[in-house]
Amino acid sequence: MNRRRFLHAVPAVASSSSFLFGERRALGEESDGKIVLRIATLAPNGSSWMRVFSAWNNSLKQATGNRLSLRFFAGGAAGDERDAVLKMKAGQMDGAAVTTVGLGQMVRSILVLQAPGVCNTYPRIDAVRHKLAAEFETAFDKAGFTLLGWGDAGLARIFSNRAVRTPADLRQARVWSWRDDPTWQSVLDASQVTGVSLGLPEVYPALRTNRIDTFPGTAIAAIAFQWHTQVTHITKDSQAVVIGATVIKKEKFDALPGDLKAALVETSQQAHRALARTIRQDDQKAFDTIVQRGATAEDLTGEAAAWLPVLQTARQSLVGKLFSAELLARVEQIAHEVE
Repeated sequence: MNRRRFLHAVPAVASSSSFLFGERRALGEESDGKIVLRIATLAPNGSSWMRVFSAWNNSLKQATGNRLSLRFFAGGAAGDERDAVLKMKAGQMDGAAVTTVGLGQMVRSILVLQAPGVCNTYPRIDAVRHKLAAEFETAFDKAGFTLLGWGDAGLARIFSNRAVRTPADLRQARVWSWRDDPTWQSVLDASQVTGVSLGLPEVYPALRTNRIDTFPGTAIAAIAFQWHTQVTHITKDSQAVVIGATVIKKEKFDALPGDLKAALVETSQQAHRALARTIRQDDQKAFDTIVQRGATAEDLTGEAAAWLPVLQTARQSLVGKLFSAELLARVEQIAHEVE
């Protein structure tokens, strides 16, 4: 499957849901030599992620003569990211496209990529993952998973119904804390903030009832989940790229015939390159859209001195819990060498 053919498939399948739910066989059933891989994701139908995933599925079916395909359980149909990982381990799902929480459930040390204030630009995250690619792939392999590709969720920002420019401002807010997200929790702890612990599906109702008025996230995700309709401020600055990746159970990957395995890897590489471009472009467009619709864009440049000790304290608090001091130091060095 050549690159041009794959990219041309994206808009063609984006308008059809048949590529997501066209498979009618029982979950995980293999018949007539055809294999369906069940992939869980929180990405909603119609989102940038699902448009690319649909194109990936189409390309994979074409490359394998319909012998191998992907069935995505979009919009959290398989549960939260913790649930998705548990279902993979239990054999109820074959793979998952997850972000920080899900990846951290599989390989804790991978959250060094989310260390507050380090990989806060795309060039930095790209450089770190390129130089440490073999190390990260080995870590997933040892945990029983095969890393198919990286698919980030955009730049992490703070959304709120009030101006949040400093850690002191954050202490006055009712802030969402995603269960099982230790990196954001470390920022809250360093800021002396007690967050409101919620699962992702609980965020929108909590915003509607004013149980929370502030949340961390990316612009593209805020629009996809309609959270942006409930806030009036968004930070221009970001202290992290929200990491994401698609993984499959290693035993499932290893059991594939050689030609199907090769086709899965090739189409996956194409899909995740397209995904990186799409998400980065769409996240910026989403930020612009939110501001154009009336949200105030908060420039935190002048508040860097207030955030610096908080971010340093936050990431140091994770040493020994998520990753080693040596790994953090290497990531910091690689990141700081990038403009």
